[in-house]
Amino acid sequence: MDRRTFLQTSIAAATVAASSPVWAAETHHIERVGLQLYTVRDLMKKDFEGTIAKVAQIGYKEVEFAGYFDHSPQDVRAILQKDGLTSPSTHVGYDIVEKKWSETLDTAHAIGHKFVVCPWVEPSQRKEADGWKRAAALFNKAGEAAQKAGIQFAYHNHAFEFEPSETLGGKLPYDFLLENTDPKLVKMEMDLCWITVGGQDPVKYFNQYPARFPLVHVKDWTSKGPGGSDYGGATGGSKKPGHMTDVGQGDIDWKRIFAKSDKAGIQHYFVENDEPKSPFEDIKISYDYLAKLTV
Repeated sequence: MDRRTFLQTSIAAATVAASSPVWAAETHHIERVGLQLYTVRDLMKKDFEGTIAKVAQIGYKEVEFAGYFDHSPQDVRAILQKDGLTSPSTHVGYDIVEKKWSETLDTAHAIGHKFVVCPWVEPSQRKEADGWKRAAALFNKAGEAAQKAGIQFAYHNHAFEFEPSETLGGKLPYDFLLENTDPKLVKMEMDLCWITVGGQDPVKYFNQYPARFPLVHVKDWTSKGPGGSDYGGATGGSKKPGHMTDVGQGDIDWKRIFAKSDKAGIQHYFVENDEPKSPFEDIKISYDYLAKLTV
């Protein structure tokens, strides 16, 4: 199941999030390592409650949802509370933002959710003359409504946003979104792997757009070993060789990036692996690395 199908079947809900910063000023390490549950989606289909419990047992303190498998928001919240977890954010599809935003915000506000993230713009829309312009306009509108409800809207990137767009006169779509959305209404959840695959430097964006990135996805990329799949179109036309791997096992310089966490405004760090070979083992390797990482 690809991310678009997965999101289209999701319930627009989330759970109460912790309000304290997760990057400790004194020790410069991540205090509350999070997990994007898309990583363990296949396990959640079979055992929703047990999978979440195992995530907590590994040491994760926060989770980000991308679907609830027909569980009610009340059930999800109870499960998380039982396991000592919080969920600062959730992913919902572009169609949800466009057509069911009011209901989504009502649900999110009722359970104390802080961020609702849109992670995808359809290829067909990207090719339209005004596709990215319509996306920016929708995001501003959604962000304004979200702010009134006490929620923050954000957009999550893949690699295709870093390819020059003919419809934008050769401009990078990511740059266009940053320049044409209100920084107070539209934040970015930067996927640190996909921006790297897209040939760009996260630190450059942190410096250029400070405090715009309260959420990040933390997954690694390696040029060693056999390549992975085409990743569901996430890479666009990118030809960067390699495949995903557990955090700390690849080529990305995490110390360099996270040294700029304050500049970026990062509040929440979510491990993600689109294609884990052994999900629980993989997320433990990533957790152990990040829990010990100091800058």
